[in-house]
Amino acid sequence: MPAISRDEVAHLARLSRLALSDAELDQFAGQLDSILSHVKAVSEVAADDVPPTANPNPATNVTRPDVIVPGLTPEQALSGAPAVEEGRFAVPQILGEAE
Repeated sequence: MPAISRDEVAHLARLSRLALSDAELDQFAGQLDSILSHVKAVSEVAADDVPPTANPNPATNVTRPDVIVPGLTPEQALSGAPAVEEGRFAVPQILGEAE
């Protein structure tokens, strides 16, 4: 006996507001039945003593540790700037409006 009938697929299509032809209903009924059969097979294999996991391989953090290091002083940061104004980078005005 199939896990899902053609009538159930037609009902789901109506609920989803999908207009399916008879050929599509037959095709999707077969595909959904195959999917549900595979899910059932996997469910039967799963054992109670096997913990659920998202990934069978253990994952470890491969990033560097967070270590605070001294940064640039404002003078060092601005030393390579082509123009400096009041301790800030000076850039050309692009909007054409004075603020």
